[in-house]
Amino acid sequence: MNILVENNETLEYLTEKGQWTKDPLEGRRFPATTVAFKAAKHESVERFNIVCHIPQTNQFINLDHGRGKGLEVVSGE
Repeated sequence: MNILVENNETLEYLTEKGQWTKDPLEGRRFPATTVAFKAAKHESVERFNIVCHIPQTNQFINLDHGRGKGLEVVSGE
């Protein structure tokens, strides 16, 4: 069982390097939902999910959800 941060819009998973991937096996694994939630709050995503991924069956269980700091808007565009 792996606890992952999922981008709600793209259904991609946060990696160790702060990138996003479609492959849940490449996602950063968190030791607890509270740790994953704190990390996700600092990401540039509008909405996120904290999910449990079971690799053996490729099943997902939604555990929590929230909002990140959102995409940065560059002025003058």
